[in-house]
Amino acid sequence: GLGKMFGFRFLENFQWPYISRSIQEFWRRWHISLSSWFRDYLYIPLGGNRKGAGRTYINLFIVFLATGLWHGANWTFVIWGLYHGLFIILERLGFRNTLNRMPRPISHLYLLLVVMVGWVFFRADSLSHATTYLGSMIGMGSGKYIDVLYYLDGYHIFILALGLIFSTNLRRTVIYLLLKQQRKLKGLSSKSFSFCYQVYRIGWMTFLMVWAITELAQNSYNPFIYFRF
Repeated sequence: GLGKMFGFRFLENFQWPYISRSIQEFWRRWHISLSSWFRDYLYIPLGGNRKGAGRTYINLFIVFLATGLWHGANWTFVIWGLYHGLFIILERLGFRNTLNRMPRPISHLYLLLVVMVGWVFFRADSLSHATTYLGSMIGMGSGKYIDVLYYLDGYHIFILALGLIFSTNLRRTVIYLLLKQQRKLKGLSSKSFSFCYQVYRIGWMTFLMVWAITELAQNSYNPFIYFRF
């Protein structure tokens, strides 16, 4: 948004990564500018996939090691990067073909499970913190990190609903279906339909902006996330 205010038009950087069915697809949709940069300036100069399978896997290992270190000089980031690299290599070894034959919900569940476990390492302060948290996630912890019931109130359910809507292309799918049926709507011309859609779009975006500013104003400490990296 700030870029557009100054006349810059940036490429889309995230393209619904959570609808992916594999880690390979996830990285084509997640942080596209970063993954494209590592592809163009590290993976390809290292030889890419042009020097045999063994060298390809070494190159992928180096790229995802660098991806982890880019986020921070911490073992948690290193493990996170190598963890994703491991699944990329496994999928290139043939597991991707298995995923393609699986029912879509199963392969999607695989993706979400792998990514969510990875985020524990990404967010944890230390490896011991990460392993303790993972233990709690599968019921092996003391309960210290199990706070799910605390967040099942109206406010957090609303946040969860927004996350579900905007992490998928559901919103655009609904709009597409409405446009497809627009000719069947009696008494509504293309111009009128376009006007109604723009009113809806501006109203919805205005609500989100005001709500986000209100949330920021309520918190006294809001550091820029990339100061960490």
